[in-house]
Amino acid sequence: MGVSFDKIDGAILLNFEIQPSANPTSEKDRAAKLVDPGFGRVFTDHMAVVRYSQAKGWHGARVESRANFQLDPATAVLHYAQEIFEGLKAYKRDDGGVNLFRPDANARRFRNSADRMAMAPLPESVFIEAVEQIVHIDSAWIPGGEGSLYLRPFMIANEVFLGVKPSAEYIFAVIASPVGSYFKGGPAPVSIWVSENYTRAAIGGTGAVKCGGNYAASLRAQAEAIEHGCDQVVFLDAVERRYIEELGGMNIFFVFDDGSLLTPPLGTILPGITRDSIIALAKETGTRVREETYTIDQWRADAASGKLKEAFACGTAAVISPIGKVCSTSGDFLINGGAAGPVAMGLRKKLVDIQYGRAADPHNWIRKVL
Repeated sequence: MGVSFDKIDGAILLNFEIQPSANPTSEKDRAAKLVDPGFGRVFTDHMAVVRYSQAKGWHGARVESRANFQLDPATAVLHYAQEIFEGLKAYKRDDGGVNLFRPDANARRFRNSADRMAMAPLPESVFIEAVEQIVHIDSAWIPGGEGSLYLRPFMIANEVFLGVKPSAEYIFAVIASPVGSYFKGGPAPVSIWVSENYTRAAIGGTGAVKCGGNYAASLRAQAEAIEHGCDQVVFLDAVERRYIEELGGMNIFFVFDDGSLLTPPLGTILPGITRDSIIALAKETGTRVREETYTIDQWRADAASGKLKEAFACGTAAVISPIGKVCSTSGDFLINGGAAGPVAMGLRKKLVDIQYGRAADPHNWIRKVL
């Protein structure tokens, strides 16, 4: 089966060649793995792959058996870290169908990340088609209940050279991993460590990009958080070291006694899709949402006075994580007595119900794949 290009309403579409695995996981083994898949450790049978070269553009779109890439030791990504990725989920509805949640937003952010990293922009339609193809062929891997199929699209520079310049060749791929409920027994409040020695991003840097370098740079700070008995790290701005930015892998929100929400403004932080969805859900109920700077000193004072009622982190994996305790070299403090609050839990339920098709979708966020 050949690969061809089509255009519908100006969107570039690749016709994916489907090459099913010759040795798929047996139904028995798959069922055993889905009992408790954890997060990101169990993988499905297939992957989608599209390649890019300056001569051919995007080509060779295939769905094939998940397998290792063969990379030359001088492959650009290994030396200059030209790579980006995304994360989204497929959810099984009660009627047996499958939903994707805002894949267009992931595709758009992926294209923006490519632009910042001087990589070849992938057409958004190709991104979505690749994701859908994996969901179709590996739909049996989607767990029931509160489980989902985590999808990881990524792109790496694969030109073979040693020189500091943008690569002329790229591999885009999508792999999938069944995941269980992030919280067993319900979302538990997390403790976070305020990093004073490390920063995540600076103005003009790659803070708004979903690239591996950002996460690699956060690992030492995350290790410091764990050393202090905390679950996560929260970063301050790189200039004044006062303003709250985001956690190692999640955006953050604050809930006040007047009912308003505050979240740090975009610029040096990741424009989270869960973050954007929470803002939309809050606003439609009349809640005032402020995208404003907020200092660590304000956070401590507002928690002590009772002005701050809740704080929570958000992202694709956990959806919403209540923050119960904040630790730093200046001392620790609790939020809402260390318990999960009603605003965070109410927003989480609204969002999850939309994702699983249990509630109306007024924003047209859901894309039905099956």
